[in-house]
Amino acid sequence: MATMADVARSAGVSVATVSHVLNGTRPVLPHTRQAVLDAVDALGYTPNTLARSLVTSRTRSIGLAVSAISNPYFTEILQGVEAAALEAGYSLLIADPHDDPRHECKVVQLLHERRVDGMIVAPSADPSDLVGYLRRHAVPTVFLDRLIDARATEDVGPGDGADGGASSPSTPRFDQVCAESAAPTALLVAHLAGLGHRRIALVAGLPGLSTTSERVRGYREGLAAAGLAYDGRLLVSGNSESAGAERATADLLALSDPPTALVTANNAMTIGALRALRRHGRSVPDDLALCCFDDFAWADLFSPRLTAIAQPSRELGAQAVRVLLDRLAEPDRPARTVRLPCTFVHRTSCGCPEEPGSGTGDAGATASPTLVEKGTAS
Repeated sequence: MATMADVARSAGVSVATVSHVLNGTRPVLPHTRQAVLDAVDALGYTPNTLARSLVTSRTRSIGLAVSAISNPYFTEILQGVEAAALEAGYSLLIADPHDDPRHECKVVQLLHERRVDGMIVAPSADPSDLVGYLRRHAVPTVFLDRLIDARATEDVGPGDGADGGASSPSTPRFDQVCAESAAPTALLVAHLAGLGHRRIALVAGLPGLSTTSERVRGYREGLAAAGLAYDGRLLVSGNSESAGAERATADLLALSDPPTALVTANNAMTIGALRALRRHGRSVPDDLALCCFDDFAWADLFSPRLTAIAQPSRELGAQAVRVLLDRLAEPDRPARTVRLPCTFVHRTSCGCPEEPGSGTGDAGATASPTLVEKGTAS
Protein backbone atom coordinates (compact mmCIF):
# COMPACT_ATOMS: atom_id res chain seq x y z
CA MET A 1 0.00 0.00 0.00
CA ALA A 2 1.18 3.50 -0.79
CA THR A 3 2.30 5.59 2.17
CA MET A 4 2.17 9.32 2.84
CA ALA A 5 5.91 9.42 2.13
CA ASP A 6 5.27 7.89 -1.32
CA VAL A 7 2.69 10.61 -2.01
CA ALA A 8 5.15 13.30 -0.86
CA ARG A 9 7.92 11.99 -3.18
CA SER A 10 5.54 11.74 -6.14
CA ALA A 11 4.23 15.28 -5.63
CA GLY A 12 7.66 16.73 -4.84
CA VAL A 13 6.58 18.11 -1.46
CA SER A 14 7.19 17.32 2.19
CA VAL A 15 5.22 14.77 4.21
CA ALA A 16 3.98 17.66 6.35
CA THR A 17 2.48 19.35 3.28
CA VAL A 18 0.68 16.13 2.32
CA SER A 19 -0.70 15.97 5.85
CA HIS A 20 -1.92 19.57 5.69
CA VAL A 21 -3.67 18.93 2.37
CA LEU A 22 -5.39 15.74 3.51
CA ASN A 23 -6.35 17.01 6.96
CA GLY A 24 -7.08 20.63 6.11
CA THR A 25 -4.88 21.79 8.97
CA ARG A 26 -3.14 24.63 7.09
CA PRO A 27 -3.70 26.55 3.83
CA VAL A 28 -1.71 25.20 0.90
CA LEU A 29 -1.11 26.86 -2.48
CA PRO A 30 -3.64 25.66 -5.06
CA HIS A 31 -1.08 24.17 -7.45
CA THR A 32 0.65 22.36 -4.57
CA ARG A 33 -2.66 21.05 -3.27
CA GLN A 34 -3.57 19.78 -6.74
CA ALA A 35 -0.19 18.05 -7.10
CA VAL A 36 -0.78 16.22 -3.82
CA LEU A 37 -4.30 15.19 -4.81
CA ASP A 38 -3.05 13.97 -8.21
CA ALA A 39 -0.38 11.87 -6.47
CA VAL A 40 -2.98 10.45 -4.06
CA ASP A 41 -5.16 9.46 -7.01
CA ALA A 42 -2.29 8.00 -9.07
CA LEU A 43 -0.91 5.94 -6.19
CA GLY A 44 -4.29 4.89 -4.79
CA TYR A 45 -3.27 6.20 -1.37
CA THR A 46 -5.76 5.62 1.47
CA PRO A 47 -5.25 7.57 4.70
CA ASN A 48 -4.67 5.49 7.82
CA THR A 49 -7.58 6.74 9.91
CA LEU A 50 -6.48 4.75 12.96
CA ALA A 51 -3.03 6.33 12.94
CA ARG A 52 -4.53 9.75 12.36
CA SER A 53 -6.91 9.34 15.30
CA LEU A 54 -3.99 8.48 17.59
CA VAL A 55 -2.30 11.74 16.62
CA THR A 56 -5.34 14.01 16.61
CA SER A 57 -7.41 12.29 19.36
CA ARG A 58 -10.29 12.41 16.88
CA THR A 59 -11.84 9.44 15.07
CA ARG A 60 -14.03 11.52 12.75
CA SER A 61 -16.96 9.35 13.73
CA ILE A 62 -20.38 10.13 15.19
CA GLY A 63 -22.49 7.84 17.37
CA LEU A 64 -26.23 7.79 16.60
CA ALA A 65 -28.65 6.28 19.12
CA VAL A 66 -32.29 6.31 17.99
CA SER A 67 -35.07 3.88 18.82
CA ALA A 68 -37.24 2.07 16.30
CA ILE A 69 -34.85 2.37 13.37
CA SER A 70 -37.51 0.45 11.38
CA ASN A 71 -39.89 3.40 11.90
CA PRO A 72 -40.07 5.37 8.61
CA TYR A 73 -39.74 8.65 10.53
CA PHE A 74 -36.45 7.64 12.15
CA THR A 75 -35.30 6.00 8.92
CA GLU A 76 -35.58 9.35 7.16
CA ILE A 77 -33.81 11.08 10.05
CA LEU A 78 -31.03 8.50 9.71
CA GLN A 79 -30.70 9.32 6.02
CA GLY A 80 -30.30 13.00 6.88
CA VAL A 81 -27.69 12.26 9.54
CA GLU A 82 -25.75 9.94 7.26
CA ALA A 83 -25.69 12.36 4.31
CA ALA A 84 -24.57 15.32 6.43
CA ALA A 85 -21.94 13.27 8.27
CA LEU A 86 -20.52 11.87 5.02
CA GLU A 87 -20.37 15.33 3.48
CA ALA A 88 -18.34 16.51 6.49
CA GLY A 89 -16.02 13.50 6.30
CA TYR A 90 -17.45 11.63 9.30
CA SER A 91 -18.46 8.00 9.59
CA LEU A 92 -21.52 6.87 11.53
CA LEU A 93 -21.96 4.22 14.23
CA ILE A 94 -25.61 3.35 14.92
CA ALA A 95 -27.33 1.74 17.92
CA ASP A 96 -31.00 1.22 18.86
CA PRO A 97 -31.82 1.98 22.54
CA HIS A 98 -35.34 0.46 22.14
CA ASP A 99 -36.78 3.31 24.27
CA ASP A 100 -35.49 1.45 27.34
CA PRO A 101 -33.55 3.70 29.77
CA ARG A 102 -31.23 0.89 30.91
CA HIS A 103 -30.52 -0.33 27.39
CA GLU A 104 -30.11 3.28 26.33
CA CYS A 105 -27.23 3.80 28.75
CA LYS A 106 -25.63 0.54 27.67
CA VAL A 107 -25.60 1.33 23.95
CA VAL A 108 -24.43 4.90 24.52
CA GLN A 109 -21.57 3.60 26.65
CA LEU A 110 -20.61 1.14 23.89
CA LEU A 111 -20.61 3.97 21.34
CA HIS A 112 -18.51 6.08 23.69
CA GLU A 113 -16.02 3.23 24.10
CA ARG A 114 -15.63 3.22 20.33
CA ARG A 115 -14.23 6.74 20.80
CA VAL A 116 -16.80 8.56 18.69
CA ASP A 117 -16.13 12.30 18.61
CA GLY A 118 -19.70 13.10 19.59
CA MET A 119 -23.20 11.65 19.77
CA ILE A 120 -26.69 12.30 18.47
CA VAL A 121 -29.31 10.71 20.72
CA ALA A 122 -33.11 10.51 20.70
CA PRO A 123 -33.58 10.11 24.48
CA SER A 124 -36.04 7.82 26.21
CA ALA A 125 -38.85 8.95 28.50
CA ASP A 126 -36.47 8.71 31.48
CA PRO A 127 -33.07 9.99 30.35
CA SER A 128 -31.67 10.90 33.78
CA ASP A 129 -29.05 8.10 33.85
CA LEU A 130 -28.14 8.81 30.23
CA VAL A 131 -27.67 12.52 30.93
CA GLY A 132 -25.57 11.71 34.00
CA TYR A 133 -23.27 9.45 31.97
CA LEU A 134 -22.85 11.96 29.15
CA ARG A 135 -22.15 14.76 31.60
CA ARG A 136 -19.63 12.77 33.69
CA HIS A 137 -17.66 11.87 30.58
CA ALA A 138 -18.09 15.27 28.91
CA VAL A 139 -19.39 13.68 25.70
CA PRO A 140 -20.40 16.29 23.09
CA THR A 141 -24.04 15.39 22.48
CA VAL A 142 -27.04 16.63 20.54
CA PHE A 143 -30.46 15.43 21.66
CA LEU A 144 -32.64 14.79 18.63
CA ASP A 145 -36.44 14.85 18.22
CA ARG A 146 -37.16 14.56 21.95
CA LEU A 147 -36.02 17.30 24.28
CA ILE A 148 -34.76 16.82 27.80
CA ASP A 149 -36.66 18.91 30.31
CA ALA A 150 -35.54 20.74 33.44
CA ARG A 151 -35.68 17.58 35.56
CA ALA A 152 -32.91 16.04 33.47
CA THR A 153 -30.54 18.87 34.41
CA GLU A 154 -31.30 19.07 38.13
CA ASP A 155 -29.12 17.89 41.02
CA VAL A 156 -25.88 18.74 39.27
CA GLY A 157 -23.21 19.51 41.80
CA PRO A 158 -19.65 20.83 41.41
CA GLY A 159 -17.57 18.56 39.22
CA ASP A 160 -20.59 16.89 37.62
CA GLY A 161 -20.93 19.24 34.69
CA ALA A 162 -18.82 19.06 31.58
CA ASP A 163 -17.15 22.29 32.66
CA GLY A 164 -16.63 21.08 36.23
CA GLY A 165 -19.25 23.36 37.70
CA ALA A 166 -22.91 23.35 38.61
CA SER A 167 -25.60 23.86 36.01
CA SER A 168 -28.85 25.77 36.21
CA PRO A 169 -31.96 23.56 36.16
CA SER A 170 -33.50 25.86 33.55
CA THR A 171 -30.56 25.64 31.13
CA PRO A 172 -30.02 22.56 28.95
CA ARG A 173 -26.52 21.18 29.24
CA PHE A 174 -26.65 19.85 25.70
CA ASP A 175 -27.65 21.09 22.27
CA GLN A 176 -31.04 19.92 21.04
CA VAL A 177 -32.77 19.67 17.66
CA CYS A 178 -36.45 18.94 17.18
CA ALA A 179 -39.51 19.81 15.13
CA GLU A 180 -42.35 21.98 16.38
CA SER A 181 -45.06 19.84 18.01
CA ALA A 182 -47.60 21.92 19.91
CA ALA A 183 -48.59 24.43 17.20
CA PRO A 184 -48.96 21.80 14.43
CA THR A 185 -51.18 19.65 16.68
CA ALA A 186 -53.31 22.68 17.51
CA LEU A 187 -53.60 23.30 13.76
CA LEU A 188 -55.02 19.80 13.20
CA VAL A 189 -57.59 20.36 15.96
CA ALA A 190 -58.51 23.76 14.54
CA HIS A 191 -58.98 22.24 11.09
CA LEU A 192 -61.31 19.56 12.43
CA ALA A 193 -63.22 22.05 14.56
CA GLY A 194 -63.60 24.25 11.48
CA LEU A 195 -65.30 21.32 9.75
CA GLY A 196 -67.91 21.27 12.51
CA HIS A 197 -66.54 18.57 14.82
CA ARG A 198 -67.18 19.10 18.52
CA ARG A 199 -65.88 15.81 19.94
CA ILE A 200 -62.26 15.55 18.81
CA ALA A 201 -60.06 12.86 20.37
CA LEU A 202 -56.28 12.48 20.57
CA VAL A 203 -54.34 9.23 20.64
CA ALA A 204 -51.20 10.46 22.41
CA GLY A 205 -47.73 8.94 22.53
CA LEU A 206 -45.55 7.43 25.23
CA PRO A 207 -45.85 9.33 28.54
CA GLY A 208 -42.67 11.14 29.53
CA LEU A 209 -41.52 12.06 26.02
CA SER A 210 -41.36 15.76 25.22
CA THR A 211 -43.06 15.09 21.89
CA THR A 212 -45.99 13.54 23.75
CA SER A 213 -46.39 16.35 26.26
CA GLU A 214 -46.10 19.03 23.58
CA ARG A 215 -48.67 17.40 21.30
CA VAL A 216 -51.05 16.99 24.24
CA ARG A 217 -50.55 20.68 25.00
CA GLY A 218 -51.22 21.56 21.38
CA TYR A 219 -54.37 19.43 21.43
CA ARG A 220 -55.72 21.25 24.48
CA GLU A 221 -54.74 24.64 23.09
CA GLY A 222 -56.53 23.80 19.83
CA LEU A 223 -59.68 22.85 21.71
CA ALA A 224 -59.58 26.04 23.76
CA ALA A 225 -59.02 28.23 20.70
CA ALA A 226 -62.07 26.62 19.04
CA GLY A 227 -64.20 27.16 22.14
CA LEU A 228 -64.51 23.41 22.81
CA ALA A 229 -64.53 21.95 26.30
CA TYR A 230 -61.78 19.50 27.20
CA ASP A 231 -63.08 15.98 27.95
CA GLY A 232 -60.46 13.76 29.58
CA ARG A 233 -62.12 10.64 28.15
CA LEU A 234 -61.13 11.78 24.65
CA LEU A 235 -57.43 11.90 25.47
CA VAL A 236 -56.01 8.37 25.39
CA SER A 237 -52.49 6.96 25.25
CA GLY A 238 -51.31 4.74 22.43
CA ASN A 239 -47.77 4.55 23.90
CA SER A 240 -46.32 5.58 20.52
CA GLU A 241 -46.95 2.12 19.06
CA SER A 242 -49.44 0.54 16.68
CA ALA A 243 -50.87 -2.05 19.10
CA GLY A 244 -51.33 0.53 21.86
CA ALA A 245 -53.13 2.88 19.49
CA GLU A 246 -55.40 0.08 18.29
CA ARG A 247 -56.50 -0.60 21.87
CA ALA A 248 -56.86 3.10 22.67
CA THR A 249 -58.98 3.74 19.57
CA ALA A 250 -61.22 0.78 20.44
CA ASP A 251 -61.74 2.35 23.89
CA LEU A 252 -62.77 5.62 22.26
CA LEU A 253 -65.26 3.87 20.00
CA ALA A 254 -66.79 2.12 23.02
CA LEU A 255 -67.72 5.42 24.70
CA SER A 256 -71.41 6.20 25.00
CA ASP A 257 -70.69 9.45 23.17
CA PRO A 258 -67.71 8.57 20.95
CA PRO A 259 -65.65 11.16 19.07
CA THR A 260 -66.49 12.19 15.55
CA ALA A 261 -62.89 13.12 14.76
CA LEU A 262 -59.52 11.70 15.75
CA VAL A 263 -55.94 12.97 15.82
CA THR A 264 -53.14 10.40 16.05
CA ALA A 265 -49.80 11.60 17.39
CA ASN A 266 -47.38 9.58 15.24
CA ASN A 267 -47.35 7.35 12.17
CA ALA A 268 -47.25 4.02 14.02
CA MET A 269 -50.33 4.99 16.01
CA THR A 270 -52.10 6.04 12.82
CA ILE A 271 -51.76 2.46 11.56
CA GLY A 272 -53.11 1.11 14.84
CA ALA A 273 -56.07 3.48 14.79
CA LEU A 274 -56.94 2.49 11.22
CA ARG A 275 -56.85 -1.18 12.22
CA ALA A 276 -59.26 -0.53 15.09
CA LEU A 277 -61.62 1.43 12.88
CA ARG A 278 -61.66 -1.33 10.28
CA ARG A 279 -62.20 -4.00 12.93
CA HIS A 280 -65.19 -2.07 14.29
CA GLY A 281 -66.68 -1.44 10.86
CA ARG A 282 -66.09 2.32 10.90
CA SER A 283 -65.09 4.18 7.76
CA VAL A 284 -62.93 7.29 7.37
CA PRO A 285 -64.10 10.01 7.01
CA ASP A 286 -67.80 9.07 6.85
CA ASP A 287 -67.99 7.69 10.39
CA LEU A 288 -64.93 9.39 11.85
CA ALA A 289 -62.61 12.08 10.46
CA LEU A 290 -58.91 11.38 10.88
CA CYS A 291 -55.81 13.60 10.95
CA CYS A 292 -52.35 12.37 11.89
CA PHE A 293 -49.03 13.73 13.09
CA ASP A 294 -46.25 12.39 10.81
CA ASP A 295 -46.58 12.04 7.10
CA PHE A 296 -45.06 8.97 5.48
CA ALA A 297 -44.41 7.75 1.97
CA TRP A 298 -47.59 5.74 1.57
CA ALA A 299 -49.98 8.15 3.35
CA ASP A 300 -51.03 9.33 -0.08
CA LEU A 301 -51.95 5.76 -1.10
CA PHE A 302 -54.59 5.20 1.58
CA SER A 303 -58.23 5.61 0.67
CA PRO A 304 -59.08 8.21 1.74
CA ARG A 305 -55.71 9.94 1.52
CA LEU A 306 -54.39 10.91 4.95
CA THR A 307 -54.36 14.52 6.10
CA ALA A 308 -51.15 14.86 8.08
CA ILE A 309 -48.48 17.00 9.67
CA ALA A 310 -45.22 16.37 7.83
CA GLN A 311 -42.04 16.72 9.86
CA PRO A 312 -38.80 17.74 8.11
CA SER A 313 -37.21 14.46 9.15
CA ARG A 314 -34.15 14.47 6.84
CA GLU A 315 -33.43 18.09 7.64
CA LEU A 316 -33.71 17.30 11.37
CA GLY A 317 -30.97 14.68 10.97
CA ALA A 318 -28.77 16.99 8.90
CA GLN A 319 -29.30 19.87 11.32
CA ALA A 320 -28.33 17.67 14.27
CA VAL A 321 -25.02 16.88 12.55
CA ARG A 322 -24.35 20.56 11.85
CA VAL A 323 -25.09 21.51 15.46
CA LEU A 324 -22.81 18.72 16.71
CA LEU A 325 -19.98 19.84 14.42
CA ASP A 326 -20.41 23.38 15.74
CA ARG A 327 -20.09 21.99 19.27
CA LEU A 328 -16.93 20.05 18.36
CA ALA A 329 -15.42 23.19 16.81
CA GLU A 330 -16.38 25.40 19.78
CA PRO A 331 -16.74 23.24 22.92
CA ASP A 332 -17.50 26.24 25.15
CA ARG A 333 -20.25 27.81 23.05
CA PRO A 334 -23.65 28.26 24.78
CA ALA A 335 -26.06 25.35 24.47
CA ARG A 336 -28.91 25.88 22.05
CA THR A 337 -32.21 24.33 21.05
CA VAL A 338 -33.10 24.41 17.35
CA ARG A 339 -36.72 23.90 16.31
CA LEU A 340 -37.72 23.27 12.70
CA PRO A 341 -41.18 23.98 11.25
CA CYS A 342 -43.63 21.32 10.12
CA THR A 343 -46.00 21.36 7.14
CA PHE A 344 -49.74 20.72 7.06
CA VAL A 345 -50.47 18.27 4.22
CA HIS A 346 -54.14 18.63 3.32
CA ARG A 347 -55.74 15.50 1.89
CA THR A 348 -59.17 13.87 2.36
CA SER A 349 -59.24 11.73 5.54
CA CYS A 350 -60.39 14.83 7.44
CA GLY A 351 -63.58 14.87 5.39
CA CYS A 352 -62.61 17.60 2.94
CA PRO A 353 -63.24 16.98 -0.75
CA GLU A 354 -60.38 16.22 -3.10
CA GLU A 355 -58.74 19.45 -4.19
CA PRO A 356 -58.32 19.99 -7.96
CA GLY A 357 -54.80 19.18 -9.10
CA SER A 358 -53.82 17.50 -5.82
CA GLY A 359 -51.45 14.57 -6.02
CA THR A 360 -48.72 12.66 -4.29
CA GLY A 361 -46.82 14.73 -1.79
CA ASP A 362 -49.12 17.76 -2.02
CA ALA A 363 -48.48 20.15 0.83
CA GLY A 364 -50.58 22.89 2.31
CA ALA A 365 -49.83 25.53 4.91
CA THR A 366 -46.62 25.52 6.91
CA ALA A 367 -47.53 24.86 10.54
CA SER A 368 -44.66 26.94 11.90
CA PRO A 369 -43.14 29.54 9.62
CA THR A 370 -39.53 29.85 10.76
CA LEU A 371 -36.61 27.97 12.23
CA VAL A 372 -36.16 29.13 15.82
CA GLU A 373 -33.03 28.86 17.94
CA LYS A 374 -33.47 29.23 21.67
CA GLY A 375 -31.12 29.11 24.61
CA THR A 376 -33.38 26.81 26.61
CA ALA A 377 -35.63 23.92 25.80
CA SER A 378 -39.33 24.66 25.60
